[in-house]
Amino acid sequence: MTVLEHRSASAPRRVLTRAAWLLAAVLLVAANLRTPVTSLGALLDSLHSIGLSTGTASFLTSLPVLCFAAVGATGMTLARRVGAHRGVALGLALIVAGLLVRVVAGSTTLLVGTFLACAGIALANVLLPVVVKEHFPTKVGQVTGTYTAVMSTGAALGAALTVPIASAAGGWRIGLVAWVVPAVLALVAWTVSGRGREHARSRSRGASLWRSPVAWAVTITFGTQSVFAYVIMSWLPTMYADAGYSHGEAGLLLAVSILIGVPIFVVAPTVAARMRSQGPLVLLLTAITAAGFAGMAVAPHAGGWLWAVLLGVGGAVFPVVLTMFALRTCNSDDTAALSSMAQSIGYLIAAAGPLLVGLLRDTTGSWTTSCVLLLGVAVVQATAGLVAGRPVVVGTGPRNDR
Repeated sequence: MTVLEHRSASAPRRVLTRAAWLLAAVLLVAANLRTPVTSLGALLDSLHSIGLSTGTASFLTSLPVLCFAAVGATGMTLARRVGAHRGVALGLALIVAGLLVRVVAGSTTLLVGTFLACAGIALANVLLPVVVKEHFPTKVGQVTGTYTAVMSTGAALGAALTVPIASAAGGWRIGLVAWVVPAVLALVAWTVSGRGREHARSRSRGASLWRSPVAWAVTITFGTQSVFAYVIMSWLPTMYADAGYSHGEAGLLLAVSILIGVPIFVVAPTVAARMRSQGPLVLLLTAITAAGFAGMAVAPHAGGWLWAVLLGVGGAVFPVVLTMFALRTCNSDDTAALSSMAQSIGYLIAAAGPLLVGLLRDTTGSWTTSCVLLLGVAVVQATAGLVAGRPVVVGTGPRNDR
């Protein structure tokens, strides 16, 4: 074999190896995009010793989603100026800094560190779909499904392991700062995998999507699924406790709801990417979510385990709508624009969900009215999902979203 033939034969192997390294880095990044939030939630009741008031604790529970909305709006600008790879690296650096800062002193540094970590998460949330669009254009569904499943697994591990780590180490600070280790690992892996990969900075401002019905439908679908996700994370254990389950059982039911969705998160986007229209899949998953909340309204104790499973399966709308960011656009600039629009506005919508559900519970004394409200949200999601799933392109590519 000549030198030229050897180089020609080894080139495909090098491409596959580089792609594998990048995929591994994407998964490491995804593993760190919820642990800063769930690890803090697991220890929140233990932080009164540092002067954390009830009001500050409540604000901390709302800070992540508000930060995702505010900082996520900058994702498109950042992708245009420095590129998606450098933007994700900046996000990881902010996560590492935030995890370190929040254990330095008291409640003030806890707030500042949490803001920094959530700002980093917000940037990575917006820019990872852009990386997938750029480097895995024929595997969008598979890669998106895999990284969202890893993200959910990371969320569950953060919730499950933080308290045992803190107890074993004898302090809450160790329980929180322990999660800096996988974050640093992800930053190193991302930096190594990104060498030589960064595309030239785009001069395009990306598409203006504000007049696109399909872009708005994608945004609304992202917002409604976020409402369901944060209501489940915030209130599902309380719903089960009020129905007669012990607090331990209620927490276990939440864990079941999260973990049962992991394999579905892998499969659903792959199926979505192969469909001409993703609307029917969104409709099916929304119907499953609606059945779960209807069951919680009618028989929360008798069918508790079934409702947890249904809510976990229905949550697969999340990776499906992330897949739509790439499927509805023809270039990475437009993917960044749609991702930024959907996540900034969508998380702002989501911020109101847990608040309204809690207020209705306090006003009426039961969860029935709250579940009826969520059934209404399901109708909105199904309607928006049918429009968002239309096989059209939005942005600067060939427009057919009228």
